[in-house]
This record gives sequence, C-alpha cells and structure tokens, in this order.
Amino acid sequence: MTGLTGKRIILGITGGIAAYKTAEWIRALRHEEAEVQVVQTEAAARFITPLTLAALSGRRVYGDIFSPEDAELIPHINLARHCDLLLIAPATANTIAKLAHGEADNLLTATALATRAPVLICPAMNSNMYLHPATQANLASLREYGCLIAPPAAGAMACGAEGPGRLPEWRKVREYIIAALTPQDLQGINILISAGPTYEDIDPVRFIGNRSSGKMGYALAGAARQRGAEVTLISGPSALPDPPAVTTVRVRSAREMAKFVQQKAPQARIIIKAAAVADYTPSAPSPHKIKKGAASLELKLTANEDILKSLGELKGEKPFPLLVGFAAESRDHLVQGLKKLKAKNLDLIVINDIGGSQSAFANDSNQVVIVNRQGKKTELPRLGKEETAHRILDQLLPLLPGP
Repeated sequence: MTGLTGKRIILGITGGIAAYKTAEWIRALRHEEAEVQVVQTEAAARFITPLTLAALSGRRVYGDIFSPEDAELIPHINLARHCDLLLIAPATANTIAKLAHGEADNLLTATALATRAPVLICPAMNSNMYLHPATQANLASLREYGCLIAPPAAGAMACGAEGPGRLPEWRKVREYIIAALTPQDLQGINILISAGPTYEDIDPVRFIGNRSSGKMGYALAGAARQRGAEVTLISGPSALPDPPAVTTVRVRSAREMAKFVQQKAPQARIIIKAAAVADYTPSAPSPHKIKKGAASLELKLTANEDILKSLGELKGEKPFPLLVGFAAESRDHLVQGLKKLKAKNLDLIVINDIGGSQSAFANDSNQVVIVNRQGKKTELPRLGKEETAHRILDQLLPLLPGP
C-alpha cells in the first residue's frame, strides 16, 4: 500500500510531443493501485492514441465534450465530481492560457473548471514559449487560483533547443501528486534529517564504512516534504538522487556530518538522526595508497563525536527540538534501543532488528518498533520505507504544539 492506493486520478493529456511519456506514468500509477481516467484533447490524440491509453489505463478514454456516449451523465461534471486529483501533463502553453482565463472549450478545460479536487499542472514546451512573459503570467494566475505547478526540467528538447521546458521526471511528479493528496499537517515545520553512511578514509583508496544505503532517511525527508515541512537532509555517501523540494547537503565523513548538523540544528523544530554514522575513524589516514606487502597491518582508530548524544545534551530539558534516533541492533534490540533512548535524551527512538535475514540495510522495506520517551511501544508490520516514514511522523504529531 502507498499514498496512491485507491486514489482516483484524472490524467489530462494535451497536444505536446511529451505526451508519449505519460504512457509510463499510467503504468506507474496503476502499479501503485491508483485508478487512472484519461481525458485527452483532440491535439493530444495526434501524439498518442486513445487505444494505447485505454489499454494502459484499463478504462475508456474521454476526449469529445459533445460525444453522444454517456451524454446524460454530463461527462465534464461527472468526471470532475469523481476524482481525487486532476493531473494535466504535458500542459501546453495553449492549455495553460485557456485555464488561466477560464476558457472551457474542450472536455479537459471544462473538467478543470468544474472540479473541486486539487489540480496539478506539468508545463512542457519549447523554452522560449515557457519563458515568455505571457506564459509566466498565466502560470502565476493559476497559482493564485490554487493550482499546483510542477516546474519543468531543463535540458535538450525535441525541437533541438535546450533550456527549461522538459516534462519533469515521474519521480518528481509523483512527489507533487502525493503531496497534493496528503494532509499538510507539518506545514511550515522545519525538520532536519540525516541519512546514509559515513566514510572514514584510511588512504586515498580505502575507507571504513557500513552497509547503509540512506533509503530510510531519504524516505523520511520525502514523506515530511509531502506533508508540508521545510526539510533539510544531511546525507552521507549514497547513490540515491536528492529528494524533490528538499534542501540536501552531501557529506562524506562523520566529522563533516557533525559540522553541518550542528550548523542546521538551531533552526530545526524536529531532528531525525537516521544516518549510520561511523563510531570510529582512522587516527592518521595515509596521504598515499598503502601498498600491500607486510603480513599484517594495524589500524589505529579514534572515536568520532557522538552527534546524537551531543544534540541530546544541547536539548536538555527543553521540549524542542523533538529529537528522534535510530537503533540498528543484531541482538537484544529492544533492550539496547531503550538504553539509547534514555542515554541520549531522545523523544522517540526507532528500533531495527537487523539480526535476521530480513535486514533493513539496503532494502526497500523494514520492520521497526517505535518507542517514545514515556516507554510506549508501537510495533509496525513490515512496510515499505515510505509508509514506515509516514508512521514515524504520525508518532511525532501529538508532540507538536496545536494550532
């Protein structure tokens, strides 16, 4: 189950070359068990056929506002009433102009006027057309009306031009969709999250590290942003792309992570330390590659700063920032997690049992126990990390002051 399960989404496709990309979007939405109803303009049908879209969505494609089929249902009203989100992609300059001026000369624009569901618009066009003052003014008007705009990507386009105007990647659009469908219960809350491993250099080639992928911390950053938070993510080395609309700072070592966490902590209302920070670092890393030769090699290590403990000491008896830690344990995970909760002055700890074959490291799912300062335990089933992230944030909501 994801934030898209059971959601009724109208995908409005207009007449741009990027229309072909929406075929994969439909597949992705249905994979997450969303219901997808396609409405396309006459121009869009020149780029991608209704037959293709019907096969992918599993539903009839609507296009003609004057179609005699289901005329008694008044399609633009019926569609508008029975959707959770209207997604318009690609949104051409022409359609954007119509929407900004309240024109309803086709089924899609009429549905957009009639719906009370969130409207998410994904502009896609030539760079000059996108940057033209008229288009920018129209987008500004749509924002004032309450429409959500997913900014286009920049890059090479079919016309040979290069610049802003490409249809955004599905990964980014998905974040906008879920945010539009998610209560904004963290609106304006500043959240600092750390994620991933740290690498402690032995020499220019080798390092001490761990198996953390950063997936849990990145999922937390994305989930918090979906709920309206202002999120800063301090990430150790990770192959994951920066989460959309999140301020991401990339670091390598525990020392670097401590530096940036301490810089950002004073502005944070909530701090979530999901990073797997190395406990030790080589005392004297070699400036050159250590050559193989000796039968044995001794490596002297020095303890790194305990970032979470330092934050807990700084917090003291103050109610904020709320401080959340993670404990990855291979045995006695609950006992060890509770010790960490108290020793580091945490408001919440998330405990992973990594002793079995279903370790959370590098996986897309995990199973955790959440324990608060009062000792209340919440055991979660095995869930995807995005859903786990939302469950963790749910536990923090009662600890925030009311409106």
